[in-house]
Amino acid sequence: MKTRGLALMASLTMVVASLAGCGNTSSSSSKSSRHSKSATSKKTEVTSGASKTQYSSMKDLKSKYDVVIIGAGGAGMSAALAAKEKGLKPVILEKMSVVGGNTLKASSGMNASETKVQKKAGIKDSNEKFYQETLAGGHGTNDKKMLRFFVDHSASAVDWLDGMGIKLTNLTITGGMSVKRTHRPADGSAVGGYLVSGLLRNVKKQSIPIYVNADVKKINEAAGKVSGVKVTFDQDKTKTISSKAVIVTTGGFGASKAMIKKYRPDLSKYVTTNQAGSTGDGIKMITDLGGYTVDMDKIQIHPTVYQKPPYLVGEAVRGEGGILVNTKGERFTNEMGTRDVVSAAINKQPDQYAYVVFDGGVKQRVTAINQYEKKGMVESAATLGDLAKKLNVSSSELEKTVTTWNDDVKAKKDGQYDRTTGMDHQLNTPKYYAIKIAPGIHYTMGGVKINPETEVLKQSGQAIPGLYAAGEVTGGLHGDNRIGGNSVAEIVIFGRQAGTQVAKYVK
Repeated sequence: MKTRGLALMASLTMVVASLAGCGNTSSSSSKSSRHSKSATSKKTEVTSGASKTQYSSMKDLKSKYDVVIIGAGGAGMSAALAAKEKGLKPVILEKMSVVGGNTLKASSGMNASETKVQKKAGIKDSNEKFYQETLAGGHGTNDKKMLRFFVDHSASAVDWLDGMGIKLTNLTITGGMSVKRTHRPADGSAVGGYLVSGLLRNVKKQSIPIYVNADVKKINEAAGKVSGVKVTFDQDKTKTISSKAVIVTTGGFGASKAMIKKYRPDLSKYVTTNQAGSTGDGIKMITDLGGYTVDMDKIQIHPTVYQKPPYLVGEAVRGEGGILVNTKGERFTNEMGTRDVVSAAINKQPDQYAYVVFDGGVKQRVTAINQYEKKGMVESAATLGDLAKKLNVSSSELEKTVTTWNDDVKAKKDGQYDRTTGMDHQLNTPKYYAIKIAPGIHYTMGGVKINPETEVLKQSGQAIPGLYAAGEVTGGLHGDNRIGGNSVAEIVIFGRQAGTQVAKYVK
C-alpha cells in the first residue's frame, strides 16, 4: 500500500486535477536502456464537494489534542474519522502542501471479500480464499495474524466508507486474485482521488482540524508514554503539541534515494511512482523511540510504469482485458501474474520494456485511461496494423498475437501462458491503444512492526504506550510481494482500527 511542496494549494480541485490516479512526482535516475517517451472523465458528488474544502489555518493550531495523527493520506484520515466517532478530539498534521500522499496515486481499487457489492454482482468469494491468495502472493511470508485481521475486516471497511458516501460499487480484478474483489468508483475511474476527496469531505464535516505544511520532526515521550509531537511550520517556526496518543501514518520510503540505496542498492536506478514525501520520516521517528522494523529490503517494483515522467499504469487495464507484448509484437507472460513475476518477465525482454495493448472496450471500462491520454502516454490507431507501425513492431506479429488472444478469450483458455482472469472481453473494439512501460519502484513492504491492534512494538514484543501506526509506514502484512488493491484496503482497515484502538487507550 508508496512530501514537500513549495506552494500551498487551498483546494483539492488542484490535487485531483494534477495528482489523482496513479502517477507520481519524483523519481530516481532512470535505467539508460529504458524508453523515454487525467483527472477522471466523470466528477462524482463526493469529489466535487471535497474539492472546495479549505485546510485549517496554522494560527488555529492548539497546543493540546486527544490524539495527533501524523500524515494526511488515506490511513491518517481514516484514523481521524474513527477516533472522532469514538468521541476523541483528533488533529491531522501533514508535511506536504496538499493532503493525500500516495493514496492519491492509487489506481485500481480496494480489495475486499464477502462484500455486499460482490454478492449483488453474483460473485462468490470468501475471506479464506482472499487470505490464501494474498498469502500465496506474499510467498507465505506475510504476518499471518495481521493478514487474518485484514481479510476478516475488509467487507466492513467497504461498508464503513459507503456509510460516508464513498461508494465503491464497480468491481475489477488484479494480479494474483482469482475473483473480482477489487472495488472502485462506479464509473471505473481511479480510486485514489475519489477516496481522498471523500475522506477529506468527511473530515471537514466532522470538524476535524487538518493542517498542511506541518512537518512533525519528533514524537515526544514522558514517563514512559508517548506525550505528543514537535512540529515545524512556516519553514522555521516550531511548536510542541501534547496529546494522549500519536498515530503515525506517514507512508513508506519509496521516494528516498538514500533508503532505497541502503536496503536495495540493486534498485537505485529505477524510477519511482511514489510522491515526493514518501521518505521514511515516520519510520525514523518510531525507531528513535525503540520501535523496530521488518522486511525493509522487500521493495516492490510495479511492472507497468510509464518511465518519463514516471507514472503508473494501473492494473485494471490488464484486469479488464489488456495484454503485454514485446518489441516483436508477441505476448511473453501471464499478464495477471503477481507483480514480481510480471516485472521479472519484462526485465527479460529486449531493452527491458514492453507495451500494454488494449482496445476501445478496455478504455471504456477503465476511465483512468483518459488521464494517461492527457499526459501523452498513449499511442492509438484505427487498426492494429497502424498501431504496430507507430510502435515499430511487426504488424503481422501483433495482429497474429491479438487474433490468438481473442480466440483464447472466446474459448476461455489461454493456450500460451495459462492466464485465467481478465478474460471477459476480446480485444476487437477499435480504436486500438498501447502504452510503453517498464518496471519501477512502487511500494515498500517493509516498515515498523505493529500488532493487529496497530500498537507499535519494540523488539521484545512490548507495545510502546500511546504509539500507533497504520499504512505503508508499517511492515509485515504483505510479505515478499504486495497484491494490487491490497494497499488501499490496508490504509482503510488499519487506519480505522488505529482510531478505534486509540479511543480505547485514551479512555
